Amino acid sequence: MQDSRRSFLRAAGLIAGGAMASRYLPDAVLEAQANSLDAMRNQLGAAPIQATKLSDKLTLLSGPGGNVVVLHGPKGKVVVDGFVKPAWPKLKETLDAIDSTPIKSLIDTHWHFDHADNNANFREAGAGIIAHENTRKRLREPHDLLGMHFDPQPSAAMPTQVFPVSMNLRLNDESMLLMHVAPAHTDTDIFVHFEGTNVLHMGDVFFNGMYPFIDASTGGHIDGMIAGVDKALSRVNAQTKIVPGHGPLGDRRSLEAYGQTLKAIRDKVAEQKKAGKTLAQVQAAKPSAQFDAAWGKGMMGPDDFVALVYNTLR
Repeated sequence: MQDSRRSFLRAAGLIAGGAMASRYLPDAVLEAQANSLDAMRNQLGAAPIQATKLSDKLTLLSGPGGNVVVLHGPKGKVVVDGFVKPAWPKLKETLDAIDSTPIKSLIDTHWHFDHADNNANFREAGAGIIAHENTRKRLREPHDLLGMHFDPQPSAAMPTQVFPVSMNLRLNDESMLLMHVAPAHTDTDIFVHFEGTNVLHMGDVFFNGMYPFIDASTGGHIDGMIAGVDKALSRVNAQTKIVPGHGPLGDRRSLEAYGQTLKAIRDKVAEQKKAGKTLAQVQAAKPSAQFDAAWGKGMMGPDDFVALVYNTLR
């Protein structure tokens, strides 16, 4: 699955520097990209859903695209992120098995399809959709990303409530703080902090145990990723359970290691770029070498991640 994702990255041209607008792409290319999206949805959606209890109120679901957190109790459910469309029947069955209460809200941590793909299904199930205001903007736009073409989403998949900076929710005696993150993975990112149970969902600002993807086409950049990690670290302690967008459940120590890795590679790449080195020359110098064994076996290979850092330096 990771090799397939890498092939999408290379096909998209993002590793070489940026995304092409759909108006410049011939119909045959757009059709191939649409098929790629369906293939990726089906591939991700085939993964089983694994449940991990985080507290009496919170359950982590992992598998078909990202990590989902469910707050549950007598007054209903709040779900953070929602997997890909083919996983909806399994996800709905899993949610119904937790308890018989309705789904009150779905929270999108950002606009990407592996997190917001089931918005319309959640709305049909009676849930409201909460997101940053930029998520609504991005969902209304066409995108060509990772070798896949995304049409604007229909009104039925749009967030029903958006916010610019932060938002507070309370359900089942749990306080939730939703916080916008300045452009990092995208310009739509939010954190969801379950304050009573000390759980922080960071969306794709945190890839635990792997180099992250950064979506430059919708505002993401390496300095923003690092700033997002620092923002999260200012809110957590040694007991906080930290949910990444992808990868295993983390904690403060794993988030610190991730942030240190991003900073070290960013600094090495920036130094060489400032000296006039081309991307190929920087990649050949292997600025991520000391971290590759621990972080380079996920979605982004070492050269791929170095390219994203190089191309998104501000």
